[in-house]
Amino acid sequence: MVLDLENLKTSGERKPKAGRQKFYFLEKLGQIGTIPIKEKIFFVQNLQVMIKSGLALDKALSALAEQTANKRFKKIIKDMATSTEKGISFTDTLKKHEKVFGEMFVSMVKAGEISGRLEDVLQQIYIQIKKLHELKSKIISALTYPVVVIVAMIGIGIGMIIFVVPKITSLFAQVEAELPLATKILIGTSDFILNNGLLVGFLSIAIIFLIVFTLKHEKTKYYYHWFFLKMPVFGPIIKKINLAKFCRTLSSLIKTDIPIIKSFEITSQTLGNRLYRKFLYSSTDELKAGVTITEVLKKNPKLFPPVIVQMASAGEETGSVDSVLSELAQFYEDDIDQIMKTLPSIIEPILILVLGSGVALMAIAIIMPMQTLTQHIS
Repeated sequence: MVLDLENLKTSGERKPKAGRQKFYFLEKLGQIGTIPIKEKIFFVQNLQVMIKSGLALDKALSALAEQTANKRFKKIIKDMATSTEKGISFTDTLKKHEKVFGEMFVSMVKAGEISGRLEDVLQQIYIQIKKLHELKSKIISALTYPVVVIVAMIGIGIGMIIFVVPKITSLFAQVEAELPLATKILIGTSDFILNNGLLVGFLSIAIIFLIVFTLKHEKTKYYYHWFFLKMPVFGPIIKKINLAKFCRTLSSLIKTDIPIIKSFEITSQTLGNRLYRKFLYSSTDELKAGVTITEVLKKNPKLFPPVIVQMASAGEETGSVDSVLSELAQFYEDDIDQIMKTLPSIIEPILILVLGSGVALMAIAIIMPMQTLTQHIS
């Protein structure tokens, strides 16, 4: 069916011959997957340097294709080199691969080609994606330790319930003595998991699947994201991350002379939180009606704090919105960097407290009946 649909896209397009169908399928299969962000950063940085040095665009793309390790990205760059050699504009060439580069990349390049400042725009794109990559890397680095500890805690708890508790239970079973409530709960939990392993496994998978499904569904994702913003500790961090992305992306787009309405539309798609996305995208109608950026942002103080509104107002009055937003982006990025450095030291005591409490409760549940067991043996 996929092959038939592809061949019906253009009325004059011929179907692949039977002998080539498997190769056609493999070509489509090769388009699956994402290009690593580091490959894109390397591509943009080197393309900007080559164009600045006077090398023709098609020659620069051909050279970059040879240097690219990722096979899929190499094929895409070669295709772009061939297209530009035929006289097709860089913008139209990129549109063929918009899923790889994104709407922001294509729009900024288009603005650069129209204004004759392609190398400056490429420099701006390089700064944009590099900053966002650094921000993402810092977040992942800060959260790796807590995630590993939590997974280890869950693994140890499950291991204790499945392997350790049953052995102790067999000892208690030989002694007809009243067990403490904590011990009864621990033994009951262990027995339930062991006796209903398939049910517990099925329910666990079903819950995980349900969470993943609802996170991917746009309507339920909105409520999840609303909850994330309300979370203590993590809510303000998520807010700052979205504000940093908003300021950085909008600044880059305005700096390359992309109209403000289009800039808002593109920026809304780059933000992870659906509350920010929905608000920014819906704001484009007000911008079309002549409402200023300041007035738009002022309408939602829960998402955009007074400092951003005030700075945006100052930028609009002086005609330097892009510079003001760039400074705000740097401010939030530095703030997030500092938070990410201190986050492990904030989370670590909480994790230790939770882990210690769990171990203590399990130890109490096991040790408390030991005295009764010793007396019975005596």
